[in-house]
Formats: sequence, C-alpha cells, structure tokens
Amino acid sequence: MKDIIIAIDGYSSCGKSTITRDLANALGYVYVDTGAMYRAVTLYCLEKGIIQEGRAVDAGKVIRELLNIHIDFKHSIETGKTETYLNGKNVENDIRSMAVNELVSPVSAIHEVRKVMVYLQRKMGANPGVVMDGRDIGTTVLPHADLKIFMTADIKVRTQRRMLELKERGIKAKEQEVERNLLKRDQEDMNREESPLKQAPDAVVLDNTNLTHEEQLAKVLRWAKEKMIG
Repeated sequence: MKDIIIAIDGYSSCGKSTITRDLANALGYVYVDTGAMYRAVTLYCLEKGIIQEGRAVDAGKVIRELLNIHIDFKHSIETGKTETYLNGKNVENDIRSMAVNELVSPVSAIHEVRKVMVYLQRKMGANPGVVMDGRDIGTTVLPHADLKIFMTADIKVRTQRRMLELKERGIKAKEQEVERNLLKRDQEDMNREESPLKQAPDAVVLDNTNLTHEEQLAKVLRWAKEKMIG
C-alpha cells in the first residue's frame, strides 16, 4: 500500500485533533495539529499584552511579533501524545484556555498570520505519510491531499465535549458561555475573507453526533486504507 496525505477539517469541538492523532498513530503517520499553531500565536500575544480579552485585535501589533514566535511539536513519552511548544515551552494546556478560545479566530483571520502558518503547514505536509487537521486544510493548505474528511456534529454534543475537555484541564466554564463561543468561532471562521472554513467539494463527511470514538476511527481507517490501496 502506498502512503498518502490526509486532510481533516471541521467545526469546533468535533474531535478533529483526537481522531487525527489516533489515525496518525494507527497508520504510523506524522500528525500536525494546525489549530494548535494559531492558538500558540494567540497565547503569545495574550501573554505579551499585545492583545487583551474583550478588546479588538490589533493586527499590526500581532504581525510585528511573528518573527519572535517559534512553534514546534514534540511527542511526549509520558502522555503518548504530540504536544505543542511555543518558544521552547510546553503550552499544550495553556493554548486550550477560554481566553485563547475567544481570540484565536480573529488572530487566525489576519492575512499575514495565515500566510506564515500556511507556509509552515505546507512544508510539514509536502510528503505522503502525514495527517493534518484544521479549518482550511483540504481547501487551502493541502488541496492536493489524497483523502479529505470534513467533520461535523450537533452543537449540543459539541458543547458537552468542550465542557468535558475544559473540566479535565481544570478550567471552569458555563455551558451557555461554551456554546456561544463555539458558534461564534464557527461563524467567524466561515465568514472570514482569508481561507474560510468550508467543506472541500471532494471531501467525505463524518457526522459523529451519534458515533463512539471507536466507530469514528474505524470509519476513517477504512477510508484511508481504500485510498492507500487505490
């Protein structure tokens, strides 16, 4: 079987990162979490006071800091997961905070930010044997991907999943606030001028509203192996 390039897109809290990571592990492929890259940029800007909660994002200030932002992914032997590093520091938990959730969409909509991130992502996904997830992978970053998957789920289910994720990370949040944030992010990402969130014409849809993780993984593994054989 030949190695292939796999692109996974979809709405917030559909479990993209989890299914992408597990698919990569099952195939022995490289996993790239592009959403974590935009979150890392947002976290950096928050920590430096370049952007602040509840305020409009100053694109000029963010752009001026791009050369100071270095993002890496490292595999953790302890957790068995790929973790995000920002300027040498493990920020895997920090980038999942509600403060980052609120500002990551406007930061990622900045043309220069996307230009730099897409350049890095294309380098990471240049060769077969990679699984990459995000919001514009099948349409913008890797339009040549052999297999494109678009993930979706009911908003109530997605809200409960995000609530559980936040709880596991020790972050307190109200259900209404989480649902509002998810819908807001989706609207911002679908309506931005730069690489909007949308389903690629040749993508297969994975609605996991009523699917267990095991059922999802079995589906995407089957799709991947069909492409690898073909």
